[in-house]
Amino acid sequence: MLNTLQRGFSLISAIFLLVVLAGLGAVMVTFSTAQHQSLAIDLLGSRAYQAAQAGIEWAAYNISVNPTAAVPTTTIALGGDLAPFTVVVSDVAVSHTDAIDTGKLPEVIWMHDVTSTATLGTVGTPSYVERVVTAKIR
Repeated sequence: MLNTLQRGFSLISAIFLLVVLAGLGAVMVTFSTAQHQSLAIDLLGSRAYQAAQAGIEWAAYNISVNPTAAVPTTTIALGGDLAPFTVVVSDVAVSHTDAIDTGKLPEVIWMHDVTSTATLGTVGTPSYVERVVTAKIR
């Protein structure tokens, strides 16, 4: 038969074990929440990159239609999962005259420096994401 002192020690051990397990559970929940938030921001970053890349492709199409004119700075609207992003495309066009071979007429070559910036959210908030993609198109 257990005396009163031994029974009190078992109660203290059980309470200590419950406190330790509750603390471990709270740490695991905090860690899981941080992982989910990090994953969500990574996903937004990937989508922002795709939106900026879509802006580059839009500019490349417009340059192929009229290679001698710069694409004006434009905010383009995207659909689907990229719809929430604001995409701003700018282009600087520079012409070069190629007159290396004297037997031919000089050829004018247009180079376009295209920048596409995709943003979502407000600067300074944890959910803000921005990606910038640049390309040189001839």
